[in-house]
Amino acid sequence: MSIEAVKKHLARWRRDGDIIELPQSTATVAAAALALGVEEGRIAKSISLKRGGGAIVLVTSGDTKVDNRKFKEYFGVKASMLKPEEALRLTGHAVGGVCPFGLPDGVDVFLDVSLQRFSTVFPACGSGNSMIELTMAELTEYSNNPSWVDVCTAGQPAPNIRQ
Repeated sequence: MSIEAVKKHLARWRRDGDIIELPQSTATVAAAALALGVEEGRIAKSISLKRGGGAIVLVTSGDTKVDNRKFKEYFGVKASMLKPEEALRLTGHAVGGVCPFGLPDGVDVFLDVSLQRFSTVFPACGSGNSMIELTMAELTEYSNNPSWVDVCTAGQPAPNIRQ
């Protein structure tokens, strides 16, 4: 089970017990934001994309979209989302629970700078009803992030009081 792989992954930092599991779905940005009572920008949306015969996971702020021009300039290919069955096979996570943790070797994670507007964000944890609250430093460390990228549209400005 995907959430079990994430719990094992986060146990290295003793954060497996901090995973929030809710009775309702948090599989979409809107559903997760509503369930948590936070703005959509604080939901760390993980998108599984094709790269060669494999996959990457791009984590963005929930209120942004991939900018195709920026993506192609950075990665050298057009952004192409994995089909649900490909996402599960290549990342080990089903769509709605894709996250930057507990991934197979060879699946690189990229964090978009749109996330940096917030002191904490909520990425999924391998299921359609789980997440964890993390700082940018924690997200970077726990995701084994190779680099920050700027490949999305600009998100909404952060509120005056950072959450």
